[in-house]
Amino acid sequence: MRGAERVERVQPSATLKFSTLAKKLAKEGKNVIDMSVGEPDFKTPSHIIEAAVKAMNEGKVFYTPTRGIPELLDAIAEKLREENKIDVTSKNIIVTTGAKFAIYAAISCLIDEGDEVILLDPSWVTYEACVNLSGGKVVWVLHKENFEDAPIENYLTKKTKMIVLNSPNNPLGVVYPKSFLKKVRDLAVDHNLFVLSDEVYEKIIFEGEHVSLASFDGMLERTITVNGFSKTYSMTGWRLGYAAAPEWIIERIERIQSHSVSHPASFVQYAGVAALKSDQSFVKKMVEEFKARKEIITSKFKELGIKFAPPKGAFYIFFDSERDSFKFCEEMLEKKYVALTPGAAFGPSFKTWVRLSYATSRKNIIEFLNRFEDFIKSSF
Repeated sequence: MRGAERVERVQPSATLKFSTLAKKLAKEGKNVIDMSVGEPDFKTPSHIIEAAVKAMNEGKVFYTPTRGIPELLDAIAEKLREENKIDVTSKNIIVTTGAKFAIYAAISCLIDEGDEVILLDPSWVTYEACVNLSGGKVVWVLHKENFEDAPIENYLTKKTKMIVLNSPNNPLGVVYPKSFLKKVRDLAVDHNLFVLSDEVYEKIIFEGEHVSLASFDGMLERTITVNGFSKTYSMTGWRLGYAAAPEWIIERIERIQSHSVSHPASFVQYAGVAALKSDQSFVKKMVEEFKARKEIITSKFKELGIKFAPPKGAFYIFFDSERDSFKFCEEMLEKKYVALTPGAAFGPSFKTWVRLSYATSRKNIIEFLNRFEDFIKSSF
């Protein structure tokens, strides 16, 4: 007997692997600094928590429509129209159990066996896993040296069906300029392609500006915009995301959700309404703190001569360890009790690169830099 072949195409998450090992060492009493997981270390704002509690106390703990409660669908549509300049209504929205499920469902309902999907190298590992599970084929396109462009046009074939874009990018932290987004738009329109635009880090930007691909002329009917509450509102465990797309795509994502997870938790959806409709000052303060942390690390990396991608958004730094990234991360965890994520997990061209998440306290960052400098000087 054997399992399904499509699952064999998917490798376990390297991020979760090292984070799990870090937690195990911490339980053994080791002073571990976990910089592997992309999870804000801030508390969920109290008014969001209170909205969920209020919903539970009012008995809003039962099934909701598969696409989500009307209040949240309307709030998301309003947000996308006003902030992202995407011309949608609630009919174009589905609320999902995290942005990750929106990505999985969107790819599953659009990609057939043998279809090619363009991923920029490096990219978040979940995209590759979702394409593989759908039976599609990943075509990796290496970023240019500045990490703000990629020669996608050289990799298009008759089998190309989708381009996946993530801005700000995980793991690079790049914020793609309008010139690159315009090129993606032109390629998508000229070659009749779908684009999945993952915009979950849209609020966490230090340089440049976020522009939604669906706002470009001709892109509304071919773009699936994915976003969520995990990063912006520090709600990773709440599992609340959404997708915006043409109605026929939303209807197909709804089919998948109805036969799998049904819908996100009812009271979590009411918390989502509170997150979107209330004071946004929390987000500004969080971004300011992330920027300060970034400056601390990049300043030290420059001093040490470490090569890294200039981070303009998100909360990651992608750097070159100059050795096998898995071995580097294993040794950092074993010798210095620091958990990082191997860059080799994000694409085929970055075997020596490593991703670190600075979604941790300044105290931990200073301690990490001390351990990192000691490790580098003793190992090279």
